[in-house]
Amino acid sequence: MWLQAASLVGALLILAAYAAHQAGRIDRDTASYNLVNAAGALLLLVVAIRARQVGFILLEGTWTAISLWALRRPRKSAPSR
Repeated sequence: MWLQAASLVGALLILAAYAAHQAGRIDRDTASYNLVNAAGALLLLVVAIRARQVGFILLEGTWTAISLWALRRPRKSAPSR
């Protein structure tokens, strides 16, 4: 049961970040976008590991790593007014 809940929350986090980006509400270069993506992917990675789904482990592990790596990039500074 908890695996289903974790899977649902992980998917919703990733989809929420994507929808917010597509709606122009969040930029993909922001820390918050990458944190939400990383959190969702990490939850799905745990589920994939527990289910021993190698393809999904590769997918979600890579997604998590890329999202975390993106947090290391320098951020664009806000334009001066």
